[in-house]
Amino acid sequence: MLIHSASQLLTLAGGPQRGRKLGALGLIPDGAILIQGEEIIELGNTQEMLSAYPNEERLDAGNCVVMPGFVDPHTHVIWSGDRAEEFEMRLEGKTYLEILAAGGGILSTVRPTRTATINRLMEETRPRLQSMLQHGTTTAEAKTGYGLETEAELRMLEALIELDDEGPLELAITFLGAHAIAPEYKNDPQAYTDLICEQMLPELLQRWPQERPLPFVDVFCETGAFDLEQSRQILNQAKNYGFPLKIHADEFDNLGGTALAVELGAASADHLVATPAEEIRMLADSDTVAVGLPATPFGLAEEKYTPASEILAADGIFALATDLNPGTAWCENMQFAIALGCRYMNLTPAQAIAAATINAAAAVERTERIGSIEPGKQADLIVLNVPKYQHLGYRFGTNLVKQVFKRGKLVIEN
Repeated sequence: MLIHSASQLLTLAGGPQRGRKLGALGLIPDGAILIQGEEIIELGNTQEMLSAYPNEERLDAGNCVVMPGFVDPHTHVIWSGDRAEEFEMRLEGKTYLEILAAGGGILSTVRPTRTATINRLMEETRPRLQSMLQHGTTTAEAKTGYGLETEAELRMLEALIELDDEGPLELAITFLGAHAIAPEYKNDPQAYTDLICEQMLPELLQRWPQERPLPFVDVFCETGAFDLEQSRQILNQAKNYGFPLKIHADEFDNLGGTALAVELGAASADHLVATPAEEIRMLADSDTVAVGLPATPFGLAEEKYTPASEILAADGIFALATDLNPGTAWCENMQFAIALGCRYMNLTPAQAIAAATINAAAAVERTERIGSIEPGKQADLIVLNVPKYQHLGYRFGTNLVKQVFKRGKLVIEN
């Protein structure tokens, strides 16, 4: 297929964008792109491409922006139940950590998720994936973390594998058994840490399908969850087994998780609201991607957001994600994450778009296949029903996506 006459074709070509270089869109006015099978073959000016390929099936993208599909590099998309009552409790003055200490928060989602079958988990997750796809996300990271026991966590992983195979939305799967201290170990967090290292990780490695790349292993390094040494123990063990790494760090307090991510070569460090200047500099001197999750402080009505300006000033690699989860950010829409990033992280629309595509692909270690429009890459594209890219960020609360292509196939027609 030849998609032609795009008012703006955003290629995002050239790999992850550091620091002040963030926002290089590779814009081609009146652009066209040739797809063959699952791949991008060629791109250029519309008239030249129409002349070169007169017999191709055509799709007229006139007065529309064509760009890479969004990559959402941090989601907790699989769970059972909801936490609507906790939202009301927060409005009445309870903090996130107070709700967690009272047995709510993550643990209140653990209870229904532990009892859910694989089919039930898939039935509840599938509509969320469909909503993400309709809003332009073509690849998403997906974490476990609401099982907090070996069999429940592995059941979540099995459901995610099946959902990824089912498609069309592509999943980068993450094991997050270290999302919170399991309720059975409330008074002995070290014993639960040991359980993850001595039972969960070996079992995960043994059961993981050999034909698939290994999942990421993540840990919530935070007050009330895992301290720095417990996080180090888990991630070191995961690294010894060959798993790629991620970390939740500095959402509320700085425990040193960002520095740990850099030390161990993690793919990303996520949240980073309370990250000090010296750890931002360490992060910027590495290839670890800083992932900002603006829907989370928004969902919690917090005033502090990830300091994107400081990360970019230090020459770091910055990405955006939704943090889709049942407690603080039930948001399937990367367009809204972009809008929040522009307002509360001082990103321009161009910077936010790059953070939600090529840099987000770097956060899941898939830049060789997705995140930009370049010959040889996977044809994951979205057509926006607007003439200029600045409408992303400028507008919110409305789905601007007209069409979604995944691996060269039209999968959404809004």
